[in-house]
Amino acid sequence: MKRIGVLTSGGDAPGMNAAIRAVVRTAIAENMEIYGIERGYEGMINGEIRRMDISSVGDIIHRGGTILKTARSERFVTPEGFQRGLDMIENFGLEGLVVIGGDGSLTGGLELSRAGVPVMGLPGTIDNDLAYTDFTIGFDTSVNTVLNAIGNIRDTSSSHERTTVVEVMGRNCGDIALYAGLAGGAETVLIPEVEADISSICKKIIIGKNRGKVHSLIVRAEGVKMTSQELAKVLEERTGIETKVVVLGYVQRGGSPTARDRMLASQVGYRAVQLLKEDSSSRAIGISGNRIIDIDLEQALKMQRIADTSLIRLAEILS
Repeated sequence: MKRIGVLTSGGDAPGMNAAIRAVVRTAIAENMEIYGIERGYEGMINGEIRRMDISSVGDIIHRGGTILKTARSERFVTPEGFQRGLDMIENFGLEGLVVIGGDGSLTGGLELSRAGVPVMGLPGTIDNDLAYTDFTIGFDTSVNTVLNAIGNIRDTSSSHERTTVVEVMGRNCGDIALYAGLAGGAETVLIPEVEADISSICKKIIIGKNRGKVHSLIVRAEGVKMTSQELAKVLEERTGIETKVVVLGYVQRGGSPTARDRMLASQVGYRAVQLLKEDSSSRAIGISGNRIIDIDLEQALKMQRIADTSLIRLAEILS
């Protein structure tokens, strides 16, 4: 291949810029033309496509977000919108694409692949919800952002001798809550994959108070059935301890990516271009152990993710 494109789609994640940088500079080193598609699939439909050079990605490895911008596209899932996207790829002579995003973004890439466009999928999402890879770009940064917030919240929670429910992102996957809760010393971690036992939570809070503990932290992923406000009300009624809710929201998506996320983004970006250069079929690229891997894109998206519930047990023992 001599001319390829790169786009970011769906929710932004720290490390996306590092991945874009790796794709652009590797392509140039391999004497390939590289085009940036702005605003994901929506920008593809609109023809927001520009050629990039080395200076296009200068001084961005440390920046959160994505210089290519991102958007969700309802038009892309329509036959007319999808065909227009294909027409734009043909208009610009793009022979392959690198798609950086989560499950929805890579699913869009799979549809392009079925239409004859080779696609390399990079796992760009803070949720860590792609089963084929151990970790996704942005997850480590997000966990550390939550961890810093937990430290600050603990100070106030201790001062007021209260229980605090900290709500973090994760509609279907509780890894942010699980990792941050474990590393942050939370009393309880609630994730969508495991049903909450309210009686056990209340008992733990009361036992902690009886042994002199001045505060309790509950980390709850947003996808847990009981809302944070409902949970706080029940906990306060059943323990007699004041309970507050802190929703971290989009702060978890921003910030400078950690070294781990920059490394992962750089490695998978490099691999994506190498595969396109070799005229590979569409692949999903990720990490297993300490090794960068690539597998068939369709196969990757069919894989079912299983939560590591042993970490919940570990959090319970250590809290």
